[in-house]
Parts: sequence; structure tokens; C-alpha cells
Amino acid sequence: QVSCIQVFPSVLAERRAMNPGVLSLSLLVATACGQLPAVDLPMPPLPNECVIGPTLKASKNKWTPKRHPLAPSTPNIVLIINDDVGYGAADTFGGPVHTPSLTRVTQMGVTFNRFHTTAICSPTRASLLTGRNHHHVGTGQITEAASGFPGYTGRIPKTAATVAKVLQGYGYDTAAFGKWHNTPVNDLFKTGPFDQYPTGLGFSYFYGFLAGETSQYEPRLFENTNPIEPPYSPEEGYHLTEDMADQAVKFIKSNRALTPDRPFFIYFAPGGTHGPHHVVSDWADKYKGKFDMGWDAMRNMTFAKQKSLGWIPASAQLTPRDSTMRAWVDIPDKHRDFQLRLMEVYAGFLEHTDTQHGKIMDELERQGIMENTLIIYILADNGASAEGLQGTIEELLNENQLPSTTDQQIEALNQYGGLDALGTKYLDNMYHSSWAWAMDTPFKSTKLDSSHFGGTRTPMAIAWPKMIKHDGIPRSQFHHVNDVVPTIYEALGIQPPSIVDGVSQQDLDGVSMVYTFNNATAEERKPVQYFEVMGSRGVYNDGWFAGTLGPRIPWSPNNTRIQNWDPDTDAWELYDLTSDFTQANDLAQKMPGKLEEMKQLFLSEASKNLALPIGAGLYTWYYHPEEAARSPLTEWELFQGQTRIAESNAPLYRAGFSSLATVKTQVPANASGVLYAVGGGSGGFSVYMDNGYLHAEYMATLLYRYKAKSAAPLSPGTKAIEVKMLWEDTKEAVRSGNLTLAVDGQEVARVLVEKSCPLALSASETFDVGMDLGAPASRDYDGRTPFRYNGKIISLDIQYIQNLDEKEVLEYV
Repeated sequence: QVSCIQVFPSVLAERRAMNPGVLSLSLLVATACGQLPAVDLPMPPLPNECVIGPTLKASKNKWTPKRHPLAPSTPNIVLIINDDVGYGAADTFGGPVHTPSLTRVTQMGVTFNRFHTTAICSPTRASLLTGRNHHHVGTGQITEAASGFPGYTGRIPKTAATVAKVLQGYGYDTAAFGKWHNTPVNDLFKTGPFDQYPTGLGFSYFYGFLAGETSQYEPRLFENTNPIEPPYSPEEGYHLTEDMADQAVKFIKSNRALTPDRPFFIYFAPGGTHGPHHVVSDWADKYKGKFDMGWDAMRNMTFAKQKSLGWIPASAQLTPRDSTMRAWVDIPDKHRDFQLRLMEVYAGFLEHTDTQHGKIMDELERQGIMENTLIIYILADNGASAEGLQGTIEELLNENQLPSTTDQQIEALNQYGGLDALGTKYLDNMYHSSWAWAMDTPFKSTKLDSSHFGGTRTPMAIAWPKMIKHDGIPRSQFHHVNDVVPTIYEALGIQPPSIVDGVSQQDLDGVSMVYTFNNATAEERKPVQYFEVMGSRGVYNDGWFAGTLGPRIPWSPNNTRIQNWDPDTDAWELYDLTSDFTQANDLAQKMPGKLEEMKQLFLSEASKNLALPIGAGLYTWYYHPEEAARSPLTEWELFQGQTRIAESNAPLYRAGFSSLATVKTQVPANASGVLYAVGGGSGGFSVYMDNGYLHAEYMATLLYRYKAKSAAPLSPGTKAIEVKMLWEDTKEAVRSGNLTLAVDGQEVARVLVEKSCPLALSASETFDVGMDLGAPASRDYDGRTPFRYNGKIISLDIQYIQNLDEKEVLEYV
């Protein structure tokens, strides 16, 4: 209580003024410090004070007053989190990329240099918004790879109300902008259920995208629960991150204009800098020549700056490059321009993303409310991403296990204008995994690794000018994203509710960080924190950390390694973080007893938090993709104008799902337009007419495009078009198949699809009938999207059929 009085003296004075009849200092401190009993939500209405008589003359009307459970000085809250940014990327803390908005927050408040995430998207966000561990709220893996194991369902339970839900109950206006990635894929229908959408989890307003990523130029947007199209085109200057910042500013203006009595909570989570790395060339060009030294030298430069700024301890050691990562000197001269431009685009994208946060802060200044706004800026939801592998123009090549070489990528890139096309809507580019390692300076590893800080550690800055005194000393207490919600609650003087909407609530797993706000060297209050993602795991306890990489090397995927993985044989590492900031000195061999103690602690924490069985995050992703969440239907009757059907809930055109589609249509003269399409940009399948000709394309990324076209245009009239996609029936992930087009029973075209997408055609693109919304599923009609069909589709029937065996495929070919 004493420390709370020191942190919030003005709150204490205000509460004393609000409660003049209360003489107890302890109760006043409790009111200021959030020590009062928890309030169930929603709060009951205040009593009606009307006088009710037999007639109006004998009665008196009196409106029931609004509840104002929080003090008038309750702060607004802005919570910012970027995507896939490494610990060593921002120039605020010694990195190479200009981040003016992050610097602005640090100059108003305090910073944290030992703050941690879960190492991957959905789990970090679920933990951040609930104040619980990610498995504890059913989010041990991203939503697309959910399974039936309790810690991996992809559903935030009713027992874990989000901070938005709680603040809404206390009278806040709540809004989320940007990437959500916490809605189960089999809930993505226009008719719901909506309880796992942002608006079902406490946000009064949502503007952004539900998937893990989307195009910055042609995004699959949602407003609240409604799918919408971008307000204007990329040719007119549209960029998603700019749009979201503009929408957030409008939200603030509306709140101040119409409901100034309500504080607001904004969760701003742009897709930057997750792939695809999309930004116009003006931003990327700022970094021309800035990375010519290569990633090894860049890492050394960043490390030196981090030390000179005092961001990391003087005793910190720079960890070496992993033996499986490529050195810059090993990159052939003919590939270097490609690798450099990929990094320049990424840097431009990060600066552009950070700059948008500044628009929100500018509006806070204009409204005169910056002083009493609590801003929490988390640099990223995990470390820098190595998913670009050797540098790529199509990030889903990796996820779909499609082979490629750098020469192949450059050859395909040249079809779209060469290096100048990187960062444009035509490509889903991501930088080389070794750039990710450089951006994670000074740590080992990258995103997806829960055992090393290159995957989990991220800078954080917190500002609240009215309450927090700025100083330049990094807070080095060990903290985690699950600590943000308890921090918000203590800052507001409230306790988490015991019951929300009639459901008893789980205890919070996080601890408040308020004790550090005005005391940089306060004794740490978080004794234990476990980590786990897809078998990569670790545990922290009072200055010690033990962990193991698990089966997946993020920058060098090896399916054989995953298939043969036995978690009982994993090699663990042990670190004394009190003297080893960067996990440079593995003590596992020297201290086997301590290591065993830590391993047992991990198992205890994993069991308590529903993280078992170890490896459950790989169950549908690698071991049993046939059990991944998808529509239970095997036949669909669709209609013209039906759009924005999530890929997971539509007929699947990925390997293993052979199908027969029958389109009954009235074909006009010179028919043109899409009959149906799924996916787009990075991969897709489209059946369309063009000047009377019937076309189909299976695009397994831009590197593998397979096209079929009728030899002659179709004559006008009613036609029955059959589209048969037959896949070979093998255990291989990437399969071959045969695509056949027939009209009125006569075959008109065929093509062998040599390589398929086993996982997904796209991360966010959808299935459309009679048009192709978003990025085109065939680049052959780019510039004409949505390329609406100018005929009439009488019916579209699609059904799954039996796969081909290998012999049948060979005979067919």
C-alpha cells in the first residue's frame, strides 16, 4: 500500500476528495490501489427513483442516473502491438530502422528490456488481452492449427474475460483496429457465431482483419462482424495500415464529440511487419545502401549501439550465428541485390508502420488528453520472422512445403518488373531468415522458438505523463504479455471481476508491473513463467531459464526431423540470467541437477496451464492435417453473388480433396468474368470466361502456375460446365493432380497440376461466386478485378470425389 501511495499520490488525493466521509487511510489506499473487492459484471442497474402514483399527476418522472464507477480522472488507454519485429530492429534501442513513434513514447515514459511474448501470433494476443497464459485460454497454437486438446482449441473461454470486456463493464468505449487472429476458422461465417469475434469479446467496435495476415493493398477487411471491401484501390493510394490509423483517429474524435464522459480503450495491432512486406517504394528507398554490409556486420553494429545506449548491460555477450544459418559472405554476388532489396522493403515497412502510431498520438495531443492517456507500446508479438527462409517473393512457399531456389524466385520476380516490384501488391515478399536473426540482436534464434529470447523477448515502453515520471533507465524485471492486463487493472484501481455474464472467472496468471513505474530497480515480482509453442519450450524461475528448441528449426524446416521427433530425447539448455542477459553460456552440462529441477518445473507449469500433451500444436499442422478445422460438408450448392466464404468453410482446392464442380450458366456472346474463385495473390484457383473462352488456373504461388483454356470460344446459350480436379492419393504433402474442363459433356481442356498447396492457398482470401474479390486468383485478369461474370449462373454444385491412385495419374498423363 505504501508503494501504491508513492506511485499514485494524486489518485489517493482525488479518492479522498470523492469520499470525504471515509476516515480510514487503509480504505482510501485500497480505493486508490485496486484493493477493493472485485465487482461482478455487468453491474446491476441503479435503483429507479421515479415516484409512481395512480395517475401522472400523482407521479414524478426521474431518469435513472448513469453509473460512473470510475473516477473522472480515469485515463484513456492505448495498447499498441506490432507484428514480427525483432528486438534489435528499432533505432529507438540501437537498431537500424527509424521508429519515431516508439521513441516518442519512451521519451514520455519508461522502458522494459526484459519483456516477453509467447513466440507466435495468436497465443501472444490471447495472453495479452486476457492476462492469462496462452494455453490456459485455449490458444496454444494459431487458430488455423487448432485441435481438440483443451489448451489448443483456438477458443478463448468465457471463464477468461478479456480486458476489453472488463473495461466495457466499467464504462469504457472499447475499439480494436488491425490484426485479430483469435477467431476459430470454423466460425468465419456471415451468420456467426460471433462470440469469438472482437465484438463478442468486449470490443464495441472493430475495424481490421480476422486472419493471421492479409494484403496491405487488397485486404480482406471486416467492420465489426461484417466483411467489407477497402474504401479505395491501391492505385488510388490505399494502404491498410494508414487506413486503420485513420479509423482509430476517427474513433477518438467521435468519442470526444459524442461521449466525452466515457474513457476509451484502443487496441491497435496492425499487420505490419508480418508478411507480406508491403510498402510503397518511397519508404523502402530511404534505406537504399543502409544494409550493404550484410547481416553479420549489421548485427555487430546493432550490438555496439545497444550497449552504448545502455539498453543492454555492459556485460552482455553477442551470441553467435547458428551453424545452420547462412553467412552473408556465402551469398553469391548475383543474389545480393535481391537480398538487400528485401531488407530495404522490410525496413521501410517497419518505419511506415511505426509512423502510423504517431497519428493516434497526434490526435491525443490535439484533443488535449495525452497527459492522462496510458500508452503501452509493445514492439512485437514475437521475434523477427525467419519464415522467408532464403528470401522469397511468396511467403506461403514455406508453409506449403513447396520447393524453390533463389534463381527461381528472381526469374519469377522479373516477370513483374524485377526488384522494383518488391513491396507491391503483386508479391508476398519476405526477407532472408538471416536478416531476421540480425533483427533479433543480441539473441539467438527467431520467431517460433520459445526457448531463446530471439523468439520471445521484445522491447516495451509505457507512458502516462500524469502518473509516470520519465527516466532513461530500462526496467529489467522479467515480465510477460500476461502482465499487461493486471497492470491496467491496478492502474485503474480495480480488481478483476469474479463473475462476468454469470460465468466464474479464472484467476489471472500475470502480475502487475505498476511497481516498476517510478522505481526502476524495484525487486522483481514474477517468479515463474513457462513458454511453449509447437514443442519448443522453456521455463523461467527466479533468474534461471531452461529450454529446448524442439522439433522445428524456424529458418530450416525439416519434415523428417518433425516426423521422427521424440520430446523425451530433446536436448535442454540452462542459463543463469542474473549474469547472462543473452543466453550466451549454457550451463546444462555443468549443472545437471539444476537442469532437472527446471525441467520438472516446466512439466508442472505445463500441466497446470493445459499445455500438455507436448507437441499438440503440431497435431493438425503436421501430423494430421486431415483433422484440421474445415467444413463438414462434402457437397455445396452455391449461387451467383455469394462471396467472402472463408477458404476453410468452402470447397477445398488443396491437395487431397478431389472435386467435381458443375456450373449451369447462360453464356452470353463474348462471355467474360469469373465463374468462381478461391484464394488470390499468393495462391488460388479460378474458373473464368474471357472473350468467350473458358479458362481455369491453379496457382500454387507465382512459381507454380497451371492453366487450362478451351481451344475455341463457347457459343452463347445455356451450358453445363464441368470442372474436375483429381489429386493423386498418396501420403506426400505436395501432390500432383489433373485438372479437366468439359462443356456439355465434352472435354475442352486439361492440364497436369504438378505441385499443389497442401496447407492453404491463401491466409485470408476467400471463395467467391460470379466474381473474384480481393487479390486475383489468376494474375491473367489482374487490373479487371472483381471481374464480374457478365452471364447468369443458374447453379453451381461442387462435390468431393475419390482421389486418383498413383497408377491412374500416370495413365491419365
